[in-house]
Amino acid sequence: MRTSAVGHGPSGKGVGLGLALVSALAFGGSGVAAKPLIEAGLDPLHVVWLRVTGAALVMLPLAVRHRALPRSRPALLAGFGLLAVAGVQACYFAALSRIPVGVALLVEYLAPALVLGWVRFVQRRPVTRAAALGVILAAGGLACVVEVWSGLSFDALGLLLALGAACCQVGYFVLSDQGGDAGDRAPDPLGVIAYGLLVGAAVLTVVARPWSMHWSVLAHSASMNGARVPAVVLLLWIVLVATVLAYVTGVVSVRRLSPQVAGVVACLEAVIATVLAWVLLGEHLSAPQIAGGAVVLLGAFIAQSSAPAERAAPPVASGGDRAERELSARGTAA
Repeated sequence: MRTSAVGHGPSGKGVGLGLALVSALAFGGSGVAAKPLIEAGLDPLHVVWLRVTGAALVMLPLAVRHRALPRSRPALLAGFGLLAVAGVQACYFAALSRIPVGVALLVEYLAPALVLGWVRFVQRRPVTRAAALGVILAAGGLACVVEVWSGLSFDALGLLLALGAACCQVGYFVLSDQGGDAGDRAPDPLGVIAYGLLVGAAVLTVVARPWSMHWSVLAHSASMNGARVPAVVLLLWIVLVATVLAYVTGVVSVRRLSPQVAGVVACLEAVIATVLAWVLLGEHLSAPQIAGGAVVLLGAFIAQSSAPAERAAPPVASGGDRAERELSARGTAA
């Protein structure tokens, strides 16, 4: 099956929505696997480096298979690696060192609203009211999920870093859509992901300095809500599911949906992460968090049901006016 094919119509959109949900589930499962590793002694940035580098090694055969991509699409691959892989991770973890987790998550997931702005004002494409309403509902529900009011502290640099993570996430959705309407000439998404992970791993190696990591942690087990789990098993989950599967299904879903719709569905990642933390780590949910999760689901449902706005058809002309408009239309087409 050609992974660069784009599905149009109800069936293609249904497949795209399913892939977007799988991507959100996979991305959302990264936190519950990473937290035990961090509590066992690994630095958060080292966990990110292991995640991206391990995924890059898994995808290396695909990079070899699509070795012509760096010559044909160097800017796309560099942008995907710097923004969608390294940029999101580095900015988000840097923001966490200065502002509460809930605030950082809320600012980062302003990305769907920024995607709408990009589509409307930069690409000059119409945006439906349903997509805009879905963004508003998702952002409001997300504020309840992360309980943003419990940690309101304004650190200018921390907020800028979180906003940087949001902008990098916009790059993820926009770059994932590049070439989606080019048919057989579109860059294969698996090749784009493979080279993006390689670029991200190279950048994060400089930032994380893995030679100072406590490698011995991976040889032991970590505690997950009282249960002992081998650290290697958690690492494999982060690499294979929360990174490889998450990026592959996410990029393909953007090709089949649109950046703005896929961005709103991606807000489910925070909800899924919160629910998984409740089930697997014993972090209980409050009533506002449950209500906020329902609002995010409603916003995602409204956004995915939207369709691109169509231009209104011109009024029917008669006689000479009709002939004159037909000639004008032919001249414009020529």
